[in-house]
Amino acid sequence: MTMVDLGPQTRIVARLAESVTDDQLTGPTPCPECAVRNLLGHIQMLSVAFRDAARKDLGTTTDTNPTAAVPDIGPGWREELPKALDELADAWRAPQAWTGMTRAGGVDLPGELAGAVVADELVIHGWDLARATGLSYAPDPAALDSALVFLAAAADDPNRGGGLFGPVVPVPENAPLLDRAVGLSGRDPGWRS
Repeated sequence: MTMVDLGPQTRIVARLAESVTDDQLTGPTPCPECAVRNLLGHIQMLSVAFRDAARKDLGTTTDTNPTAAVPDIGPGWREELPKALDELADAWRAPQAWTGMTRAGGVDLPGELAGAVVADELVIHGWDLARATGLSYAPDPAALDSALVFLAAAADDPNRGGGLFGPVVPVPENAPLLDRAVGLSGRDPGWRS
């Protein structure tokens, strides 16, 4: 795993979120039992948690299990989410974010691994949001590469199948990188709302 500038990917996710209309907030997403509003709430929550993980500012935000509750957006989400995404990218630009130990989702892990996890979260949830709202999506290539390395390693985990990932969805070996990452994340690259 190598240090990745998450800024390009956070800007992509922010632009997607900005395009979401109020009537789309209750629509389905590729995440089971998660409407668009819940997905946006999750992205906001993970942005704050991983910002604090990068800063090694451990506490409530980094201790909360992401599967403990279905997140939701608040009335100020249109201003708060882009700000959280900007702060996330800024925090991960610091080389020390990628070293030593940190915590996210209540799990202690090396900073380098936490950086790969957040790249994966941004790439895959960007895809989720784009698919749920009918928007076009091209992730940042560096973030996609990082996510793919992380997901390929996670695919071999014998305890997989619940929590963050569903079972791997097979895709052709010659499929585009994004489709391969989406399949490794447990999603069907052909999902449509």
